[in-house]
Amino acid sequence: MMRLVKHGLMYGNLFQVSSPSLVGRYNRALEHLTGKTTSLEEFHVDISGFSPEIGDELGDPLYLNPNGCNRQFILLSTTQKTAPLLNASFSTSRSILRRFIDDNEEQLFALSIRDAVVGELVNTVYAIRTPRDLFDIRTIDVEADTVGAHAEASDELSEKIHRFMTEPDGWWDDVLIAEMVELSKHTGDIIRTPISLNSESFEQGNFYTNHYGGLYIFREVKQTACISSKELQGQHDLPVRSVLDLNDRKAIASFLKRNGLVEPILKGRDADAEGILRQKLDFIVIDTAANSGEDLSDVSRRDLRTLKRKYHREFPDEYHALDDVLRRMKKRGGQQWPEPDNPAYFYLLRSKNHRDKQLVNQLLAELTPLDFRQLFICHKDAFYSHYQGWSDAKKTYAAQFLADEYMVDKVGTREELFGPEPSMHDEEPDIGFGLRMGPWGAIPRDDDDDDDDDDDEDDD
Repeated sequence: MMRLVKHGLMYGNLFQVSSPSLVGRYNRALEHLTGKTTSLEEFHVDISGFSPEIGDELGDPLYLNPNGCNRQFILLSTTQKTAPLLNASFSTSRSILRRFIDDNEEQLFALSIRDAVVGELVNTVYAIRTPRDLFDIRTIDVEADTVGAHAEASDELSEKIHRFMTEPDGWWDDVLIAEMVELSKHTGDIIRTPISLNSESFEQGNFYTNHYGGLYIFREVKQTACISSKELQGQHDLPVRSVLDLNDRKAIASFLKRNGLVEPILKGRDADAEGILRQKLDFIVIDTAANSGEDLSDVSRRDLRTLKRKYHREFPDEYHALDDVLRRMKKRGGQQWPEPDNPAYFYLLRSKNHRDKQLVNQLLAELTPLDFRQLFICHKDAFYSHYQGWSDAKKTYAAQFLADEYMVDKVGTREELFGPEPSMHDEEPDIGFGLRMGPWGAIPRDDDDDDDDDDDEDDD
């Protein structure tokens, strides 16, 4: 895995904690939340304050995420907002933390100057005992304060100031004035520098969780489904129309099509479809050649052509099916869309531009594991898991390719592969008839002429 770390493909963009003051604040926060401390004098943390080094030291990679539910967080700086979220149990957790930091950035900046901010992503489920428990998670509340409870004290001081200003005898209430003076010693001037944090709730709609080997839960679509990365053992009465696993290719294809979640790469106006498919073919060639013991260092286009001729008969079905699609593309009117049981089928799809775009592309990445680039971009945990089983030659090639071809222009590559990011308008809920659709047709909106887009921050 060190190849990935050296190329910035793993543990990249973490926030460094090295000064004694920050280490001290982190230890106070860690003890406050878990009763534990670290002896490390330098480490790195993600957006939630989780440190892989401290996880190794404590022998507990879930020290801030007990039971994989209700994730706790430690904020030493608002700079953490650009860091990734490691060991995420839910696909929505990072975006919730990012939104919370963005919405309270001034207050968090003021608070974190004097103390670490600690908090929790709270829902009504405290442990996942069965898959059905996941469906009880509907909203996530963000609760936060400093270790010294500065925000709580600020709220209390604000209430006393209101009493002082509005009660008829407030000006002569010596006890009230004394209490205000004592609280202000703790909070500072809350008139000039308000430090009240907004307590926010976020809807948990469609999401992915790593519980039970990985589950994709789609409950805010017309035809609901739970899709598992591995076959669920036993009978589970889940409140969805279909319970599928990745082997149910036809059923998954039907689910994606009926809910209007995907589109063909071949029809994507923002992508060079032929070039994308050729690269997918190259990745399959590399996989076969690496498994055969080929040296893949400094592979050129000419070398790839040689490898294609040499291993043509050994390529998997996915290669021959994709190659057939490419040949048909060059014949006018010769393109014929393959059936879902065709090995190339899911390699030819990408998510449409809707609010669950990242979730759908993540599912497609699991269905097309030979495309290691999409697997890395859309589902890093699955990429790391596959990576460990690859030959040394493929590990070297993949790490170098991603460093040279993806990391230098992540935004451009994502747009080429998956199209533009959804606009803020696509955050509107789907009430079961399709996005912005109701039982009597399209739902009107006051700002239909506003076409501004909001691009997501890269989280690598």
